Amino acid sequence: MAYNGASVVDEIKNRCNIVDVIGRVVTLKKAGANYKGLCPFHNEKTPSFMVSEDKQIFNCFGCGTKGDVIEFVQKYYNLDFHGALEKLAAEYGIDISKSGFGDDSKRAALYELNREAAAFFYRNFTTKANPGYAYMAKRGIEPATMRKFGIGYAENDWNALRSHFEAKKADKQSLIALGLLSSSKGKEYDKFRDRVMFPIINTRGKVIGFGGRAIGDGTPKYLNSPESIVFQKKNNLYGLNLTRTDISKEDCAILVEGYMDVISLYQHGVRNVSASLGTALTENQAAMLRRYTNNVVLCYDADEAGQNAALRGMDILHKAGFRVKVFHVDDGKDPDEFIKKNGREAFLQLVKNALPFADYKISLLRKKLDLSTTEGNVTFLRKTAEVLRQLSPVEADVYIRRIAEEYRISEGALRREVEGGRTEEKPRRREEPAPAYEPEQAEKGSFRKEQGEKGPDRGEMMIQRNLIRLMLEKSSYVPLTEPYRDVFTDPACYRIFSLILSSYRPDRELDLLSLTDSLEPQDGALLQNICRTVRLAGRDQEIFKDCIRSMDEKKRSKREKEIITLLSVLDDEKDGEEMNQLTLELMELQKQKNKGGWKG
Repeated sequence: MAYNGASVVDEIKNRCNIVDVIGRVVTLKKAGANYKGLCPFHNEKTPSFMVSEDKQIFNCFGCGTKGDVIEFVQKYYNLDFHGALEKLAAEYGIDISKSGFGDDSKRAALYELNREAAAFFYRNFTTKANPGYAYMAKRGIEPATMRKFGIGYAENDWNALRSHFEAKKADKQSLIALGLLSSSKGKEYDKFRDRVMFPIINTRGKVIGFGGRAIGDGTPKYLNSPESIVFQKKNNLYGLNLTRTDISKEDCAILVEGYMDVISLYQHGVRNVSASLGTALTENQAAMLRRYTNNVVLCYDADEAGQNAALRGMDILHKAGFRVKVFHVDDGKDPDEFIKKNGREAFLQLVKNALPFADYKISLLRKKLDLSTTEGNVTFLRKTAEVLRQLSPVEADVYIRRIAEEYRISEGALRREVEGGRTEEKPRRREEPAPAYEPEQAEKGSFRKEQGEKGPDRGEMMIQRNLIRLMLEKSSYVPLTEPYRDVFTDPACYRIFSLILSSYRPDRELDLLSLTDSLEPQDGALLQNICRTVRLAGRDQEIFKDCIRSMDEKKRSKREKEIITLLSVLDDEKDGEEMNQLTLELMELQKQKNKGGWKG
């Protein structure tokens, strides 16, 4: 049986006994009408963690953590709201494929193949002696850390994974599309062989791809999954599924280059860390990070390639509004080697001393140019001016004063160089906030079209965006909007609305971070854009009334056209009574319109 988005949460709560779910991971003992155990969310020796079977809630009187069965699964298994629903639904045989939560069938099938492959590699890694485990142990990675990241091993066998999936009658073309198998001359074989396997998991807990590290002298050193409909490098960051909470807590993300850097730093207690997936940092990855922090520290290799990557990453992050800094570890070592040799505090000191955007760029100019010559000095100052143009006027002013004093040049000359470049640049387009919905905009052309279909017009799209923003501003608007669910004709807006509806709790506001994590990247980006650009300016009640009035107008206008069409085709003699009723209804609709507005 399938459930709609509004009922799936209730169905899960009704079917999942909280005592059974928590009892799998926490030893519970009967204590009167409730159950008691040691809290899994903080260290304690005396049980203060209570579970109520009657109320289906848990509460820790030691750390204050509390909630229902879904919230427990979210917190214990480090899942977002969507992931917790999927986990419980799978365990209790609840079909959520048509609830607004399930992935489309093809995408879901690919996720499942990746999950099965990850489990296969993990069993190879943990159940018998193998070169992969020996390699990771030699690198100083502890068993608990390996489990946390789901590290696996692909055997040195051309057919091990292929045979495993053949026994399960898996679709070979899907396995090839995911890069788990390769094909040559009509034969399929394992793509990953004799490699340590790093599963790449998105923030929804889905295995989307793999990175395979060769053992010994195998080439290439790292082999990654190809792009697919479930894996786009530009949209994901390695380790973020585990570290996003720490990034939010520290209000800072440390970005490194490789899998081992993330794993080693995490093991040593630096947990606000992530890595791009073998590519230069992208705008989409920057947008993902904006969900958790506005501060990023880049820690890339100190060689020329690492410096160039840092420069590109800085520009993208700076343009996206981050406060960005850069440092390179001492002696050209990577973060993995450095923290193992020097420890957590020494690494954090490097983070603390990281150079801000302008300082880093200027420091590289000093190294690359010969400042002992007049030509070198002129080039340095001109390029420095280019850097300062990217700063706000206040920031630029501070640097202008400092550099003018350090190089004993005219402050006015450097300022004119900076400001002169600004005036020559073309004015930058700024993203203007989307206005609150105005009724007269409703008929102004097409706002967006889906493939092969007429999309909602601009007015309809503005209503949908405004209603989503209102529900996020005050969750009390969720039940008020629910009767008008038909207004969400844009597919992406409907998916966001369905998630909001199922996440709604009368006693709390909606969590934007959890909502964004529960959506596919494109829908999450739309949600972030709505929050960033739709301004309510304290007019939420007025805007909501305008939206409702406009929706009612459209509904009644549509009905008016339907009646006119019906009257034109009905027969005066045979359908007289029906025509009279329709005529009275039409007169009432037109009377409301002539009064200057439809009834809401």
